[in-house]
Amino acid sequence: MRVVGLMSGTSYDAVDAAAADLVLADGTLRLTPLGTLGRPYPDVLREALARAMPPAPVTMAEVCRLDTWIGQAFGSVARLADRELCAGAAELVASHGQTVYHWAEEGRVYGTLQLGQPAWIAEATGCTVVSDFRPRDVAAGGQGAPLVGLVDLMWLRGRPGLPVALNIGGIANVTAVRPGGAAVAFDTGPGNALIDAAVHELTGGGLAFDVDGRIAAAGTVHEPLLRLLLAEPYYRLPAPRTTGKELFNSGYLQDALAAAGIGGGPTPDVVATLTLLTARTIAAAVRPLGATEVVVSGGGTRNPVLMGLLRRELAGVPVVLSDGLGLPAQAKEAYAFAVLGFLGAVGLPGNAPSCTGASGARVLGSLTPGRRPLRLPETPAEPPAALVVTDAP
Repeated sequence: MRVVGLMSGTSYDAVDAAAADLVLADGTLRLTPLGTLGRPYPDVLREALARAMPPAPVTMAEVCRLDTWIGQAFGSVARLADRELCAGAAELVASHGQTVYHWAEEGRVYGTLQLGQPAWIAEATGCTVVSDFRPRDVAAGGQGAPLVGLVDLMWLRGRPGLPVALNIGGIANVTAVRPGGAAVAFDTGPGNALIDAAVHELTGGGLAFDVDGRIAAAGTVHEPLLRLLLAEPYYRLPAPRTTGKELFNSGYLQDALAAAGIGGGPTPDVVATLTLLTARTIAAAVRPLGATEVVVSGGGTRNPVLMGLLRRELAGVPVVLSDGLGLPAQAKEAYAFAVLGFLGAVGLPGNAPSCTGASGARVLGSLTPGRRPLRLPETPAEPPAALVVTDAP
């Protein structure tokens, strides 16, 4: 089955698409990459999203408009991916949507909201769309995140030692694959979220992120601010745990700067401190897992200062990009949701209860039919135990 996976993370800057040919046989799901592409959100949409994100108040009218505009943006990218990557032969689109709120309190998740109305994607492509993956896991008592845990488990199972998959988006998350046992997955804390917030304010909105880590490289770590930030209770919650911009947002940063006696807003020293915070909290989460290698993906891999600090904090543990294992670092999560969409369409579970805390395995996602009559394939007898990435044609 040819599937297009669509993803926009907590940095809400672009829609990434990854196309794959997926074949399930003999307990193995084989993924042949067909290519990736991405398109930034239009400025007007990104600005509207920024205004609506926590802790900002928002009206139902704004939610309705965002649901439509995001769906249209996803539909445009899906149509382009079908044409350019699948030669117009895509059979399914898997859309993660845009997370705008993750309702978590005292270690429990009560709800989650991803916008991007799938009807617009189905209309743009003619394909059946699988969307809204997270709520079923939440309804089953899970955290609803990180959902990529099942994909990481199938993908890294069988590698020597104890591999850990790390994705550094707005929020950073890890999946540890234990030999012969279940995986564990959780959000470590901020990835790029606080760095991006500081850079945006420091540059008066001129930059959305720290390009090549240049601002962090020009600064010096502010130790009192770092100590204050590391005292955040979230880092001591047991796994599975999940977080988002509901906690780690611009208001959180402003409160921390005020508590540390830093007036006048972010500086290069603040950006340097936040970059080390991300590296240190990731390393503190990874070390107790006994990792023998860390396979990294996400936008944070483009920040050489962050990657250098992470390697320093994890001295002795190889830190490698996911590209070396067949999945491009910038589109790995889009490929993961292509897999989850495929599993949902064929009636197989898409969550790993040991990763999310759900009471059991669940089929994830809701279906929006395309132009053709919806004919679901027969559910395979067994879910796949392994994911093998094959060479692209």
